[in-house]
Amino acid sequence: MKKALIIGGGPAGLTAAYELLNHTDIKPIVVEMSSNWGGISRTENHNGNRIDIGGHRFFSKSDEVMNWWQQILPIQTIEDKVKISYQNKEAAIKIENKNISNPDDVFLIRKRVSRIFYKGTFFDYPIKLNLTTLTKLGFFETVKIVLSYSRSILFPIKNVKTLEDFFINRFGKHLYKTFFKDYTEKVWGVPCNEISAEWGAQRIKSLSVYKTLLNYILKPFRKKDLSQKKTETSLIEYFLYPKYGPGHLWTRVAEKIEEKGGDLIVDHKVISLSGSGNLKQCIIENIHTKEIQQIDFDYCISTMPVKELIQAFTFEVPSEVKNVSENLIYRDFITVGLLLDETCFYLEDNWIYIQESYVKVGRIQVFNNWSPYLVKDNSKTWLGLEYFCNENDELWNLSNDEMVSLAAEELVKLGFIKNSKAVEDSTVIKVPKTYPAYFGAYSSFETIKEFTDTIPNLFLIGRNGMHKYNNQDHSMLTAIQAVQNIKNGVTSKDNIWSINTEEDYHEEK
Repeated sequence: MKKALIIGGGPAGLTAAYELLNHTDIKPIVVEMSSNWGGISRTENHNGNRIDIGGHRFFSKSDEVMNWWQQILPIQTIEDKVKISYQNKEAAIKIENKNISNPDDVFLIRKRVSRIFYKGTFFDYPIKLNLTTLTKLGFFETVKIVLSYSRSILFPIKNVKTLEDFFINRFGKHLYKTFFKDYTEKVWGVPCNEISAEWGAQRIKSLSVYKTLLNYILKPFRKKDLSQKKTETSLIEYFLYPKYGPGHLWTRVAEKIEEKGGDLIVDHKVISLSGSGNLKQCIIENIHTKEIQQIDFDYCISTMPVKELIQAFTFEVPSEVKNVSENLIYRDFITVGLLLDETCFYLEDNWIYIQESYVKVGRIQVFNNWSPYLVKDNSKTWLGLEYFCNENDELWNLSNDEMVSLAAEELVKLGFIKNSKAVEDSTVIKVPKTYPAYFGAYSSFETIKEFTDTIPNLFLIGRNGMHKYNNQDHSMLTAIQAVQNIKNGVTSKDNIWSINTEEDYHEEK
């Protein structure tokens, strides 16, 4: 039996393994460096309170992905005891009844609510240019936004090179500085005028002031259905969510892979990849015991960071490829979980973008509103404060106690709590290489792509595997396509790289 080495147990890697078992006679061997399944889509459990790292809405314009998810977890019905929307408010969505064998293994239907916190008040996100928003901004700010946006329409930047150019053309300079600049620069740690416009073209290509206004006008006339095919992805109102967080689904996928005969190896990292022409052999190391294991394989599907993949090759790699890979930049991520001693009913959001420069926190998740089952005691509020940093910088090197103190202090500064005594429990999770950056050596990434594409049995998929800011569904689609290529004997990778270049798939920041 032929074997496929799959590096990484996130959405892309697990999808590839599951697809191989369902559509080929190839045995997948999944090697995961951590102890959990799901990658950054995993769920961490701290004293019975669960953390969704980064926040994962299960929604896709791809019917294939939506159906794939529901093969693992069916949708909970309206008749169930727990309401299907946030804070126990019913959603106006009709769904078919399903026979559910396990009431825990289900998707909830959630209402999407996100806001921007700016100058001490909340604004809907995506921005709704309605009377409420204009009143909060004030007359003079509104006039500046309108004039600025008008200028961007009449005199657009013709040679769009940077993310700042992209934002200004799309929203006008004043709206960009008001609602986009500070948050985006917190995420990436560099000015927007140093980031490639390609990031904007990929993530928010279809979102604009015009589309936002059009959505606002047409919203009352739209039929409310879960597919939301005619709604821009950035403007969707409902999404699926596993009862116990994203890791709930990916753990079930891992169990199904094992049941079907796939091999799952956790707590191991890839040390080397060797072969002549095709890759044939991998050496992995147990991160705890340092024991070495050899794996022979026929295909290699990689989701590991491209920088680390190139370093793992034992054969000669062109110097220009090495140089580009070594200078690829990643942005790292810290989540601070804070359990508050009361329910903050005014926080109806799934997440809140913090557009305030006087604090370091970039976004705050309210886990109660993702799923009530993420919180052990629903009389408490369970928050995730998200910080963006570089591995081994000052923020990354703070101790857990220092990070918790910083997060609590910033909640006070923002006015969300009166003092740090409101914090009953806390945890800190650090995730390296969360976001592949669109600056540094990224402009020369084609050099790496051309080189790796010459290895017939190597398939790069997923966010870090392709150094591409994919969403969860895009990562899954790259895995599904890779398996189809293997099944059909297609060695060209062009159809994999083309995923998430279509306008329908672009997401917001």
